[in-house]
Amino acid sequence: MLSLLKHDTTKVIRVDAEELKKLVLDRLKEVGFVIAENGTLCPPLVDKDGLRQIHRPASELEIAARQDWLRQHLPEYLPFFADGEEIIPECVDPALVEVTTEQQHNLFRVARLLWSIPFSKGYGRRLRFLIIDRANHKLIGLLALQSPPLSFPARDRLFRYPPGKKTELVNQTMDIQTLGSVPPYDRLLGGKLVALVAASNEIRQVYWRKYSGRVTEMEQRVLPPHLVALTTTSAFGRSSLYNRLSYNGTVIAESLGYTEGYGTFHLMELYPLFREFLESQGISTRGGFGTGPRRKWQTMVRALDQLGLSSDLLRHGVKREVFLFRLVNNLEDYLEGRDAEPVYRNLPFSELIAWWRERWLLPRAERVDGWRAWRKEEIKSLLLMEQDEGAK
Repeated sequence: MLSLLKHDTTKVIRVDAEELKKLVLDRLKEVGFVIAENGTLCPPLVDKDGLRQIHRPASELEIAARQDWLRQHLPEYLPFFADGEEIIPECVDPALVEVTTEQQHNLFRVARLLWSIPFSKGYGRRLRFLIIDRANHKLIGLLALQSPPLSFPARDRLFRYPPGKKTELVNQTMDIQTLGSVPPYDRLLGGKLVALVAASNEIRQVYWRKYSGRVTEMEQRVLPPHLVALTTTSAFGRSSLYNRLSYNGTVIAESLGYTEGYGTFHLMELYPLFREFLESQGISTRGGFGTGPRRKWQTMVRALDQLGLSSDLLRHGVKREVFLFRLVNNLEDYLEGRDAEPVYRNLPFSELIAWWRERWLLPRAERVDGWRAWRKEEIKSLLLMEQDEGAK
């Protein structure tokens, strides 16, 4: 189905309502969904590998849209990735680098395309970080934070916000938008490292420096520059990355249960066609302040409605595990208005790194050795698509 877009996002194929409706139904059947007589969606019974397969077309679409850029820039950024033989586990020395320069943005961009789920720029307040191994100047992993959803049931049922204060208080948290490590560090549990780093003193200190005194663009007010908690959801059901993540007896990632199984990822391959169809019907799909993460959702709901399909097709049934990272000891008291100031946990970056090294890195390096065979040249085969003869 990826061929519908001919790997060229500047030439969106126009389809009429019946053709697009058929594409929607064919796409869902292709990945194993069954549509009940009442229009609801019955998800396929799949494991994590199966869920990755469902995400793959949308990820391939992202990669396809960036082929020209990748062919031009990948040779410049490939040296930032490690060969397995370049890693000496005892010498791994992680450093936290905030993404601020064009080169750092480009390296983040390349690495993020290696993920199994599609790339998103995020929304609202944003922070991006690279985790670099100073021992060999190679990339270990990525961390990106964005403004939290104002409505998030798994989080909101924990707190009784004071009347009229929810927006101000929730906006002193952030949502983890990207977190993970790249090969071959992922095989040495580098993802655990990045998850620990997310809770570090240094992350909230960067937030303080960047947003202290900043006026919000939507409501033109200054929010307290406290970062008191992070939230995130697992990519594929129950999370092996966040479960049992702790530091010296302190739980870092607290499970809050599961989402309700709504979303857009299983139809993301058709999103450009949805937009084109709505625009042809005189329905604007432009974003803007206030749309945030719901823009794609709203576009798809409108498109499905125009096609005579139920919005229940967005209930994919994949329940993602939700996690809370407490950055303060008095989170309930602060978010419920009983305490005027947060009492921060003390989680220094250096100590979290030392804990990860002894708890996960070194034992893992002794138990497995497949990471040594990894070659960064494999990234080319993951990101560069074969060119048509006429384009060579």
